[in-house]
Amino acid sequence: MKISQIRKRDGRVVVFEQQKITDAIHKALLAVEHGDGARAKKISDEVVAILAKKFAKNIPSIEDAQDAVIEVLKRRGLRKVADEYAAYRDKKSEIRGLKKKYGIEAEPKLTVNAIEVLRRRYLLRDEQGNIIETPDQLFRRVAKALAGVNRMHGEDPKKSEEEFYKIMSKLEFMPNTPTLFNAGAPLGQLAACFALPVEDSLEGIFNSVKNTALIEQSGGGVGFDFSRLRPKGDIVRSTKGVASGPVTFMKVFDTVTEVIKAGGKRRGAMMGILRVDHPDILEFITEKAHEVALTNFNVSVAVTDKFMKAVRSGGTYELVNPRTGKVVGNPDARHVWKMIVDYAWRTGDPGVIFIDEINRRNPTPAVGQIRSTNPCAEVPLLDYESCNLGSINVSKMVKEKGGEYEIDWEKLERTVNVAVHFLDNVVSGNQYPIPEIELMTKANRKIGLGIMGWAELLILLKIPYDSEEALKVGDKLMKFIHEKGVEKSVELGKKRGNFPNFKGSIWGGKHEAMRNATVTAIAPTGTISIISGCSSGIEPLFAASFMRRVLEGTKLFEVNPIFERIAKERGFYSVKLLEKIAKSGSVQNIKEVPKDVERLFVTALDIKPEWHVRMQAVFQKYSDNAVSKTINLPHDSKASDVKKIYELAWKLKCKGITIYRYGSKKEQVLYIGEIETKKKPDAFKFVVAEPEYAGGCTTKTCPFPD
Repeated sequence: MKISQIRKRDGRVVVFEQQKITDAIHKALLAVEHGDGARAKKISDEVVAILAKKFAKNIPSIEDAQDAVIEVLKRRGLRKVADEYAAYRDKKSEIRGLKKKYGIEAEPKLTVNAIEVLRRRYLLRDEQGNIIETPDQLFRRVAKALAGVNRMHGEDPKKSEEEFYKIMSKLEFMPNTPTLFNAGAPLGQLAACFALPVEDSLEGIFNSVKNTALIEQSGGGVGFDFSRLRPKGDIVRSTKGVASGPVTFMKVFDTVTEVIKAGGKRRGAMMGILRVDHPDILEFITEKAHEVALTNFNVSVAVTDKFMKAVRSGGTYELVNPRTGKVVGNPDARHVWKMIVDYAWRTGDPGVIFIDEINRRNPTPAVGQIRSTNPCAEVPLLDYESCNLGSINVSKMVKEKGGEYEIDWEKLERTVNVAVHFLDNVVSGNQYPIPEIELMTKANRKIGLGIMGWAELLILLKIPYDSEEALKVGDKLMKFIHEKGVEKSVELGKKRGNFPNFKGSIWGGKHEAMRNATVTAIAPTGTISIISGCSSGIEPLFAASFMRRVLEGTKLFEVNPIFERIAKERGFYSVKLLEKIAKSGSVQNIKEVPKDVERLFVTALDIKPEWHVRMQAVFQKYSDNAVSKTINLPHDSKASDVKKIYELAWKLKCKGITIYRYGSKKEQVLYIGEIETKKKPDAFKFVVAEPEYAGGCTTKTCPFPD
């Protein structure tokens, strides 16, 4: 007796396909026991035999088939596989129930991992820790709270609430994490990015430590420039002692962040910057070579044009004591540059901030010089300034025409308009942690609208990431977003008033009005990309197929949904193929994958480094703030590769640059792991991703702040 039909959950009867059961079993075996396709086929044969016997006169349901799978797995002694299969089925069932109960739209679908991230970190809880809202209610809470700001300007909030809700619930736009956490909630702190001064006194240092704790408790990340602190060994007149230097005080900030844990919802994140002409620069460069040092910090050297010219010429440059203003040394510039490059190659730190380029594009030069950035370097900030970020999922900004995809420019313009309005409302509706931050933020009203899902958009357009065409599309796309964003900010400026520091800003001679000193930025979009079901920022895909660690250590076998769709449509799909891809994450040189698909699905480590930098430079042209991008390098890359990348970034007028050589840190969110099994002691290699992985960036610090 054969099974020819099966009943779906919605009651429809469809043709029974045993291969789907085999594939599901294969994925479960891969995730838990690392079995092979032949074994999965034998188990599915037993499942079919059970169904044929039980349902000789009736049509089995999907649930009946799943029950039979669990029965066979247990009978074969694969209890762990059976338990994980059942747990995952229950989770999917729970999600379907949530959607049905609360009316979450069927399309677009929240992924299992998106639901899990929302439940663990974003959905509101009562005092007993019980979740008291659904994802749909979260989007409604945020939309209602931010639309309510319209009343401050005599505007009706009803239309805006629906617009805000729509672009979030359809996963077309997502604000930064603190806004999702706190809008419409008691805390009310909505900004992701802050910069605090670190003055050269004990009182000034510990005032910043206190303010850091307040910011991180609310879910924000903080950037600091430690260059004003006197160097190690310098005199302290009040005690007749000697100073311990910037690096020692950075450890105080690191310890406080470790204790605070960013309000318990996510780990704290900080950016520590030191100017290249500070006397303690070599200690700063080498400090993070110790993996236990400054674990909550990203660190970057603020490099000047003067220094870079000395590197080019092979000359020396001046080290200056910030307390006295006196020159205290003249090191060889190329030696210091080599130290920066070598340690970045070894550990991923330090990155480089091109501080003169940042200040050439400072939108409010009359207010002061920019010294630091937020933790992932996409927002250069004045002291006590904060910024609010949001990202458009550009993989949703498409329309189909004649079987091909193209960018839907009208939809993109509508989304930009709503997003700029949303982010401006965040500035007004925020509950700031200290008065100084509120004063400076509202004086400049900086916002940072960027994108995510860039890798998927290129794939939909059938454009390889590492191509001239991709650079052209990126240029056109970001120019459009910037132009439309500025137009909306001008409109808001006319209706609501200019940002107070408008006079003397770079906008004063260009427009009659402007609501925001900055409009655009490219953020890393860590967890909000997971919620939105797309790749992070402007990163390429890091892997086409991989294992994701979720649900207290359970591993789920994941594949890029566009690759899976194309593989099925073109007839080369199989779980065996996905298993093969998951061993490296790449589809390159796999005979089953057609050459055009292979070219399209290039991943981060398939792409030559200069393409990463050139892509960053294209988006930097139209980012009022900056671009967070990780230049991912293979493990066997050389320090000379890092040198070329850093120097190309300076040449192309990037505001900063960060590299990450695969495997140079013990902890990263995605890695090729060797896994031993009881039955097969030989190591299996699979790309394994931590829950925070959304695509592109492999470092563990980068994704959290936004």
